[in-house]
Amino acid sequence: MSNFERIAVLDIGKTNAKVVIFDAASGAEIETRRMPNRVLSGPPYPHYDVEALWSFLIESLAAFATQPGFDAISITTHGAAAALIDADGQLALPVLDYEHLYPEEIQRAYDAVRPGFAETFSPRLSGGLNLGAQIHYQKTAFPEEFSRVRTILTYPQYWAYKLSGIAANEVTSLGCHTDLWRPDEGAYSALVDVLGVREPMAPVHSAFDRVGSVLPEIASEISLSRPVPVFCGIHDSNASLLPYLAGREAPFAVVSTGTWVINFAVGGDIDRLDKARDTLANVDAYGRIVPSARFMGGREFEVLTGELGVLDQERARAALPGVFEKRLMLLPNIVPGSGPFPGRQREWANDEGVSADERWAAACLYFALMTETCLGLAGAKGMILVEGPFALNPLYLSLLSGLTERDVVAVPGSTGTSQGAALLAGVEPAARKGATAVAIDHHSLAEYRADWLGRT
Repeated sequence: MSNFERIAVLDIGKTNAKVVIFDAASGAEIETRRMPNRVLSGPPYPHYDVEALWSFLIESLAAFATQPGFDAISITTHGAAAALIDADGQLALPVLDYEHLYPEEIQRAYDAVRPGFAETFSPRLSGGLNLGAQIHYQKTAFPEEFSRVRTILTYPQYWAYKLSGIAANEVTSLGCHTDLWRPDEGAYSALVDVLGVREPMAPVHSAFDRVGSVLPEIASEISLSRPVPVFCGIHDSNASLLPYLAGREAPFAVVSTGTWVINFAVGGDIDRLDKARDTLANVDAYGRIVPSARFMGGREFEVLTGELGVLDQERARAALPGVFEKRLMLLPNIVPGSGPFPGRQREWANDEGVSADERWAAACLYFALMTETCLGLAGAKGMILVEGPFALNPLYLSLLSGLTERDVVAVPGSTGTSQGAALLAGVEPAARKGATAVAIDHHSLAEYRADWLGRT
């Protein structure tokens, strides 16, 4: 139990950033502010608008400092990002957007030096989704600027550094497909020496550590009346996982949905991971390996919404029998280059003359089939807990339950990452009783699955 009354959480996702105030005793969310997290096109490359994010964070903290107030700050951000800090404590290079694609010659050079999957359990991903690839690109393409780097920070810890002045790294961000970490040994991989960055890598701390307090000049700016500790911070999908690790026996699975759909197989089988199919070993807040698989489902849902309009649950569910009959299928990938079928490009099958509602029903089947595939690749067993936006999609949940023949529980609330970060400061987990989905037991579901898998 925390000795704090209220916790401020800085939650920077790939799509949106927010500041959330939690009541420490109940875990309830009290106040929230949010803004879009935009990418600047350059120069020198696409990068996050950290100045706009910093202004938003400071303005939000200042607004919350007196009402409702907060006693501590915790942080969570998306992965695949790092801050390169110079001797003056400033960014030597902008924080690179992980979706940026590098020249072929740089990609080939990186492939020649990156460690094998058996060492890092980190698959080769596109662009800068491997953090090691980002650092290699920045060092190769911008040698003069990179020569000024004195400290390298994983992204949640960059914001902790901005607030407290203390440099740290942390295992959930180092362990999320970076190529920089050996999850089974809890140590850096050989890549840090190949890249010559062992010395500037900041000391590794636990996500639960208080790295320091808000710097006096920032405390004055946001009108804090007393010292406020800053916690080290955590990778966002691991923040979503954290509330489920206490008081729940393995095996079970957590499907954390946002821009990405991250499928955690707690108690799963690491030997089933396939480096060619976007599986990996995540590292939880306690430093333990969690077999995982993922696809960019939230981004894909946004794309479909732009094409088909807003999903109407009742009409899509009513259209489902026609989808089975016509064998209307959405095949991967809407967003190419990641997920369990990385080589495929999106296509519709048997879609002549179909309605938008039928397409949405087929799309919900697509998301359920992609999730089931990911869970299988991670060796998941037991109950499936779904959180985030997909927990608000009853058709998807029912289809997932029917496909897996397991209980699928929708966990309410849209701030799973924020609440997980709040737990670092000792917040009591909020009571979130999930609703178990009613499985769709259509006689054609198994045949449809077999046909869909045969086409992927």
